[in-house]
Amino acid sequence: MGAYRDTYHRSLTDSEWFWRAAAAGVDWTRMPMRILDADRPPFFRWFPDAELNTCHNALDRHVHAGRGETTALVYDSPVTGTVRRYTFRELRDEVAVFAGALRRLGVGRGDRVVIYMAMVPEAVVAMLACARLGAVHSVVFGGFGPKELAARIDDARPKVVVATSCGIEASRIVRYKPLLDAALDEAEHRPGRCVILQREQAPGELRDRDVTWADAVAGAMAAQCVPVAATDPLYVLYTSGTTGRPKGIVRDNGGHAVALTWSMANIFDCGAGDVFWAASDVGWVVGHSYIVYAPLLAGATTVLYEGKPVGTPDAGAFWRVVRDHGVNVLFAAPTAIRAIRKEDPDGARIDRARTKSLRALFMAGERLDPQTYEWAAQRLGVPVVDNWWQTETGWPIAASPRGLEAMPIKPGSPSVPVPGFDVRVVLPDGSDAPAGTEGSIVIRLPLPPGCLPTLWGDDERFVGSYLSAFPGSYLTGDGGRFDEDGYLFVMGRTDDVINVAGHRLSTGAMEEVLASHHAVAECVVIGVEDELKGQVPRGFVVLKAGLEHQEAAPGTVAAELVQLVRERIGAVASLRSVQVVAALPKTRSGKILRRTMRGIADGREEPVPSTIEDPAVLDALRQVLRPS
Repeated sequence: MGAYRDTYHRSLTDSEWFWRAAAAGVDWTRMPMRILDADRPPFFRWFPDAELNTCHNALDRHVHAGRGETTALVYDSPVTGTVRRYTFRELRDEVAVFAGALRRLGVGRGDRVVIYMAMVPEAVVAMLACARLGAVHSVVFGGFGPKELAARIDDARPKVVVATSCGIEASRIVRYKPLLDAALDEAEHRPGRCVILQREQAPGELRDRDVTWADAVAGAMAAQCVPVAATDPLYVLYTSGTTGRPKGIVRDNGGHAVALTWSMANIFDCGAGDVFWAASDVGWVVGHSYIVYAPLLAGATTVLYEGKPVGTPDAGAFWRVVRDHGVNVLFAAPTAIRAIRKEDPDGARIDRARTKSLRALFMAGERLDPQTYEWAAQRLGVPVVDNWWQTETGWPIAASPRGLEAMPIKPGSPSVPVPGFDVRVVLPDGSDAPAGTEGSIVIRLPLPPGCLPTLWGDDERFVGSYLSAFPGSYLTGDGGRFDEDGYLFVMGRTDDVINVAGHRLSTGAMEEVLASHHAVAECVVIGVEDELKGQVPRGFVVLKAGLEHQEAAPGTVAAELVQLVRERIGAVASLRSVQVVAALPKTRSGKILRRTMRGIADGREEPVPSTIEDPAVLDALRQVLRPS
């Protein structure tokens, strides 16, 4: 680990030198002379005296460098039968005109714009147009209902809302406009105008405050980039599943541009001329960072996919996109690959697609189990790189930095801490845990550029939520361990550690055992209340395609899984209940609804996120989840 070790050590011992060098990859209207402002801990600010414009760095500078005719964005929408490509010049021009339209509606530097849109190019245009003006965008995932949208509007207090009239899925049309109207009826804040992108599949009924996208841009003058302070906010992204006042993650302009530019080259080994596809949604942090900003900052081509690329009826959609657009680096969630493996266990569709362009598959969003890693690595024949990060950090905390040094892969681990992140595993007293010992994963302050400097309008909540448990450190909320080689193993949220008769056990470790069984496609282990032992684990598994229809398979597999956990973890695990189910309840971003499942199993109802992918799956599980 020569190159990595030296770089990582330098990033921690001389962070100002390290980030000054990284800042050279960004165009500044005023270069940073001061790298870190540490005068008011724990509120650290990067590049406090610098100015730049993020949109200029994502678009204009590539046009000025003679790459204006290079493809910047590929829009692939099987649900509408559309494929459209935009060069850097074309995308720059559309962004500039829409920025002019927003300016004509009164939007200026520091104003907020809420974006509630489907996965269409105009969503990218709207985000970049806000950045061009120095305005602050807040993208709300299209799956959120009126209540969640209203809460975000009240907190962000936008001058304008930009929305699509509808979203389109494989089997239905989701009408966004009525949801927006209901949210605005409920919200206390009233934005001045709403810009509605009318889609022919379901145009929306306009109200007095509404203007269509077409009318908004008609006659609008192209806007130039507005320089902003590096510490000015670029966007606010509200974390999903919040109750009460939503938690707005703030991302600044300067640190964000520097960190994401560095990450593309050094983590993803991707740059100008490459094609990058993050199979996510612009409403999530992955979509912000690695659909919109990072690829364009690096001068790469980014793919925007509208639709669900996995599951029925076509488990080969992933590989079709890779083939058709020459994708070099693919970023996806493990749940997507598990769904593909379930429908196509032999990888026949991969072979037919001939994914020769693909150099690496990066996976994040949840723990990558070793079996999914092995399947993807064998079938694709490319490195499969786990990486771990959070909405709050905005870019990977731990990964195998392929552009810096291609390191050996250890299944079950997202590899090593990324330069800039002083990652520790600590015991309850705050001391560092020995190698092999599980504890809480924390990051020593200051957090590197690109991470949240605070929460929107709530410094006190920022400190209370993240910085109070272990003073001087950011609490990730995840537990794990380091091994003797310095590889980090993330075992899941600390609230997924259960206490069985005084023994603290990781449900992630049990899931790892269940997932190793040849018949298991997906699994989850939750802790439920028990009068005798305090808590006991219950396992739920989805079998691979074909096996669920064999009459004897479910009972046989369940018995084998109970025995497997007993052999590998021990009787102390007390896992005596494993049930085979047709599917696991998930959000549309692929996260299993563990908390909701725990609540039902314990006889109470936890709020079900409006982003649930298929409510019928949870309804079916209630019959086996409820206490007897």
